[in-house]
Amino acid sequence: MGRPATKTDLISAANDKYAEMNMLISSLTEKELSTPFDFSGDDKKKEAHWRRDKNLRDILIHLYEWHRLLLNWVGANQKGESRPFIPMPYNWKTYGKMNVEFWRKHQDTTLEDAKELLKKSHEEVMRLAETFSNEELFSKGVYKWVGGSTLGSYFVSNTSGHYNWAIKKLKAHRKNCKNMV
Repeated sequence: MGRPATKTDLISAANDKYAEMNMLISSLTEKELSTPFDFSGDDKKKEAHWRRDKNLRDILIHLYEWHRLLLNWVGANQKGESRPFIPMPYNWKTYGKMNVEFWRKHQDTTLEDAKELLKKSHEEVMRLAETFSNEELFSKGVYKWVGGSTLGSYFVSNTSGHYNWAIKKLKAHRKNCKNMV
C-alpha cells in the first residue's frame, strides 16, 4: 500500500504498522535490548537520529513526543488558538534540536514507562483521527492552520510513517547485533 490518502487507509495503516512495530519489539532478544544502538560504521546512515537514539526507549519516546506535538497542535487550533505544529523556539529547519531536547528530557524514563506512554498516545491519536471526516483529513484548505498540506498528512507522518521509521531502525539494530561476535 502506498501512502494513505483516505481516512480508512490512515486508520488501517497506523494500526497495522503499530502492531508490526510491537511484534518486532516483543521479538527482540535480551542481547538486542541491552546492546546500545551504534550505526557509526554505516556511512549511509548520516541523519542525526542514527547517532541520537541509543536504545529502544529513545525510539519509543521520540514517537510519543511527536504524538504529543500532533495532539497539542490539533487541540489548540480547534479551540481557536493559532499554534504552529513545531513549537517555538523551533521550526522545520531546527526541529532536530527539538528532537535532542525530547531525548534529553527522557533519559530517566524507563523502557516500561516509554512503552506505556506510547501506547496511550497512539490510542489518543487514533481516537482523534476518528473524529474527522475523510474530507477534513484529506482535502486541502479545510483548516487554514494546516497550511498547504492536509491534516491527514500530519496524522500519517506521525503514525504509520513514523512507525515505519522505527521498524527500519530496529531492524538495522538487530542486524548489527547479529553481525557482532
